[in-house]
Amino acid sequence: MSDDRDIPHTPQSPDTGADHVIVSVKIEEALGAAAMALICLISIGNVLARYFTNISFAFTEEFSVVLLAFMTFVGASAAFASNEHIRITFFLQRMPRPLRWLCELVTVVVTTIMFAMIVYYGARVTYDEWFWGETSPGLGNPVWLYTIWLPILSIAIILRVLGRGYDRLIRRAGSV
Repeated sequence: MSDDRDIPHTPQSPDTGADHVIVSVKIEEALGAAAMALICLISIGNVLARYFTNISFAFTEEFSVVLLAFMTFVGASAAFASNEHIRITFFLQRMPRPLRWLCELVTVVVTTIMFAMIVYYGARVTYDEWFWGETSPGLGNPVWLYTIWLPILSIAIILRVLGRGYDRLIRRAGSV
């Protein structure tokens, strides 16, 4: 295996690990694009309604916030799947291979723990909202319909992180 310190980090680079993804990242890309398109349509509709009728749609902020959070988690899942998550490559590329492997391991473990906590607490919040019948202030919808995406998408992120960790730490351990 060659030393990858000189390989630039681009989506086409063999360093990304995106070529070993079992489930295509296109799923996250399509979901993120759909969420962004819905946010744009909702916002444009609200602006036009306010301009022509001087009345604002009540649901725009409620749905836009949920879609933005959804888009953020879907984007995080795609970033981990394609190995394009935020990191300090300046230092990482200058480390010896065993230290890079250790940094990769710490990244996988810490990220998995963090999103596992989001799954746990997000599921608790969702359950409490369902149990107590909490409704949204704008439309009166059950709030758990909005918050259930937090643990679901966190599980998707954990699966992407673990898949990337397997690929980088075990499958291609010599090239980390």
